[in-house]
Amino acid sequence: MSSFARNQWYVAAYGREIGRELLGRTILNEPIAFYRTEESGEVVALADRCVHRRFPLSASRLDGDKVVCGYHGFTYDTTGTCVYVPGQKRIPRTARVSAYPVVEQDSFVWVWIGDPALADATTIPRAPHLADAENWTTVGGMEPIDGNYGLLVDNLMDLSHETYLHGGYIGTPEVAETPMTTEVDEGAGIVRVSRHMDDAACPPFYERSTGIRGRITRWQDIEYHAPCLYLLHSRIAPQGVLPNADGTDPDAFHVEITYAITPSTDNSVYDFWAVSRDFGHGDEEMSAFLHDFNREVVMQDVDALNLLQKTLDTEPEGYQELSINIDTGGLAARRILARLAAEGERSPAPAPAPAAAR
Repeated sequence: MSSFARNQWYVAAYGREIGRELLGRTILNEPIAFYRTEESGEVVALADRCVHRRFPLSASRLDGDKVVCGYHGFTYDTTGTCVYVPGQKRIPRTARVSAYPVVEQDSFVWVWIGDPALADATTIPRAPHLADAENWTTVGGMEPIDGNYGLLVDNLMDLSHETYLHGGYIGTPEVAETPMTTEVDEGAGIVRVSRHMDDAACPPFYERSTGIRGRITRWQDIEYHAPCLYLLHSRIAPQGVLPNADGTDPDAFHVEITYAITPSTDNSVYDFWAVSRDFGHGDEEMSAFLHDFNREVVMQDVDALNLLQKTLDTEPEGYQELSINIDTGGLAARRILARLAAEGERSPAPAPAPAAAR
């Protein structure tokens, strides 16, 4: 999938990653430098190449809210306008770099890749549990993958692989054996995939965090907002324990698994992950366990997808895939992503933004 949906919002970083040190990320093949302004703390995103000799601005330094190129001293303000060049007073009219619209929401920093005039912050999908520290305790991280963006989307849309790739962690036989239901909202670009296991083994991930022993009722409800945000609403309870008729569910444990899937290059992707729970607040030992244990699960995916990409690179052009029922959600996601990419190609070519959106 080398054709990306450009006129879209993508997660560039966790808010905690961006400060007064320049941070470089490559998103949809575009190198971008991020930093926060000195007084207001707002996030700035500038193209990560000086116009003079293409030196990375992320490897340069800040002077107040200005970026000073570490090679020859070209200096840029928060809008990407060059305000100083060495050895002359006249600043060339073309001495500027693109400034990307950015929005900080639900602990993520989102960046708009495409035509800045089309950037609409109200279209960013929400993950409110990430910002709700009173009701949810969250741990998370980010892992880069040397694989195609679409491989990670496929991986997360079909959780039957948990049984085989993540056995002994989060996988049990019931995940692969239980039929799933799929709903697709083509217009909104949302795919929902659900597995409700009424009688399942409790995997170590949940046994150690919830204290449940024996069989469980386990629900997995995926909500994928193309192209970037993936939510897995997970419900765990002792076998046979169901929500009340009024929708309350005090006898179950709820975990929100969040992924932001951001293409870096044609064959690399940023895998942002977070685990939020509505129990065990203030239990630092539990938080450490969930962070470390889930990172092991993520790294199992990373290793598998890195290997898969290397394998696919050796396949002859036009090789045939075999898809089955478990691929329904992933195929729907592929279809939506292809449509979004095609719509972006028909849009006007992106132009440098005069200033980052706030």
